Amino acid sequence: MTGVGDITTALRSAQSGLLANQQVLNIISNNIANVNTPGYSRKNPDLISRVTGDVGSGVIVNGVSRQVDENLLRTLRIENSTLSALQTKDDFFNRTQELFGTPGANTSIAHITGEFVNAIESLAETPSGSLEHNEMVRRADDMVTKLRQMGDTIQELRQQVDRDIALAVDEINKLISSISNLNGEISSAGNLATDDTTLRDQRDNDLARLSELIDVTSFLRPNGELVVFTTGGRTLVDNIPRTLTHLPAGKLAATTTKAEGDINGIFVGAQVAGNDITSEIRDGEMKGLIELRDNILTDMQSQLDEFAAEVRDVYNAIHNRGAPQPGMQTATGTRRFVDSSTQTITFGGTDDTKIVIMDSNGDQTASLSLRTSLGGAGPFTIDAVATAIQTFLQANDGGLGTSTAAVSSSGTLNINLTNTSLKFVIRDESATANGSSVKDAVINFDSGGVVGTDETINGFSNFFGLNDFFVDTLTDGTHESNVLNSGFTATAATLRFNDRNGAISVGTGTTLTIPAGTSLQGIADLINDSVSGVSGVEAGVVPDGSGFRLRITHNQGIDLVITQDTTVPDTLLGDLGLHVADASTSQFIKVRDDILATPGLAATGAAQWDANLGTAGEYFMSPSDDTTIQQIAAAFTSTNAFDTAGGITGSTTTFTDFATSIIVDNTSKANANEIGLSFQKNLTDTLQLKSDNIKGVNLDEEMSNLILFEQAFNAAARVISVIQNMIQELNDAIR
Repeated sequence: MTGVGDITTALRSAQSGLLANQQVLNIISNNIANVNTPGYSRKNPDLISRVTGDVGSGVIVNGVSRQVDENLLRTLRIENSTLSALQTKDDFFNRTQELFGTPGANTSIAHITGEFVNAIESLAETPSGSLEHNEMVRRADDMVTKLRQMGDTIQELRQQVDRDIALAVDEINKLISSISNLNGEISSAGNLATDDTTLRDQRDNDLARLSELIDVTSFLRPNGELVVFTTGGRTLVDNIPRTLTHLPAGKLAATTTKAEGDINGIFVGAQVAGNDITSEIRDGEMKGLIELRDNILTDMQSQLDEFAAEVRDVYNAIHNRGAPQPGMQTATGTRRFVDSSTQTITFGGTDDTKIVIMDSNGDQTASLSLRTSLGGAGPFTIDAVATAIQTFLQANDGGLGTSTAAVSSSGTLNINLTNTSLKFVIRDESATANGSSVKDAVINFDSGGVVGTDETINGFSNFFGLNDFFVDTLTDGTHESNVLNSGFTATAATLRFNDRNGAISVGTGTTLTIPAGTSLQGIADLINDSVSGVSGVEAGVVPDGSGFRLRITHNQGIDLVITQDTTVPDTLLGDLGLHVADASTSQFIKVRDDILATPGLAATGAAQWDANLGTAGEYFMSPSDDTTIQQIAAAFTSTNAFDTAGGITGSTTTFTDFATSIIVDNTSKANANEIGLSFQKNLTDTLQLKSDNIKGVNLDEEMSNLILFEQAFNAAARVISVIQNMIQELNDAIR
């Protein structure tokens, strides 16, 4: 029997209704069960009428679809990527806020600097007071201890960030692998016409997490496979998934930067320069971490180093004019000479330096005009200067003849007066006549061993660092420029490089030619060139705030001298502001050990001249002399010129105010990030809510559907029951 009204057809139609409604009830049940499952999308059955020939023969579930808005999900992933970058930075800003504190906090660098300045002023009022000496030295030590703590913590945070980048790379690789595997399963499900919606949910969840880690974009192939790229165009997931690699650094320092190649890149595929995507990453947790490691934290370090270097240099320049009462027994210089037999100094104008030996009361026993002893203004080698001083000391050390003044194996000028009842002081004057007016001697230094002046320093003792108050253990192996803009171009120049072993080879010669118009990166490239570059020296362009520094480093970390060739016009070094790098100064600055142990060695006075003493006047040291400490107090309570560093524009301000500006800058950046984070959080929450309303399970709607399809299931079962009764009655009639 066939045709309309066929009982068998009716039975099959009812049976299909029973099976289809059972499947729908399973789908509804699954929806209800996953109402609180993160990332779950509501599943909708696709019911279609089954037709046999021209006659309807029931219903079938043609498939299951997800109730999602793909465009909305794509937008949500983009915004979540931005949110993750801000959240990552916010976590670290909270930690730096604790480290930097607020300007008024007792533990902030601004407050501690203020206490140091107050202690200087107190000592200036009572220069012979032992309590005041102790307090000033203690406050100085508090300040540099805080600086070291801050510098060390910043580098520890950078190292943690670099490790976090490696962890993020590992997670990205797992997600890439998972998405690739799900692609295969979804493709297979499509071939077999089976439900793949749960697999697609899992893939969406993986993609959502991947977008939080790194900025990505994607598209679907007709077979359901998802191809994933970074927004920079690097393929992450395709037929063959890619692998990311990043080897974290063992230890980071202020001079360890990605720009200089000291930190490993983030590679997609083979670890070659062309596959490094560090600079291509635009958003996500990875972007936040990279900005922290390579910009935000390094800017903070640069600010601290500028502050520490200015404190060191300003205090030391004045402290070297004076001496403790009644003078010094020994002096260990801090400037290191790479070749004291060829490097020379020349006195400027009529300037002179007096070396005066004092007795235990601070009264002169002998004096030396160094300029006269050397035979004029110069130039004189550093060894010749040391010999002149030693000859004078040995002739006037009470008959011992054992005093020394020589350049040490480390390249510093060291002076030792062996008669413990005698001391010496150094006084710069405007002329060779004893008692000439006090004036910092201008020292013109030829550091490259070629006739000419490479550096000009005020103060003989300051030049050698013979009586520095603040010291560090850094070498002169790294030089850097001032902060310059990206459009900097060089004037034509010829440069020479020297270290303790002599002239450094440059290609086949000893000079490096810099053509006019060369950019900062171009200068670095010329230095780094494997054929014509500088042997054993590396250069890089390092971001600093909104500008850049050219940084040049000796590969062995030993003292490096960079000079201009004086045989040709050359203003490049001046244009660059090239100097021994201040990087890491905040981590290594300290009060000189002997002053820390014996605060009375901190100079408050200086050698004075009395024309009424002796037959023609003599020098003397007075316990109550406040000449030096008053000058220091004036320097630290008045304004000082600070260079641009870490995003803080160069300015003339007090030390306390500059310390405050460091705190304010950090707070401002943290607040700006927090404001951006709040806005982005509201935006993503709004998008997430909208997406959840679309894809999420609505219990009221599901319960309504449950009743509806339950009735349909019961009706289909009833139809089958009726047809069964009809068939039974038909069988009975046939019998």
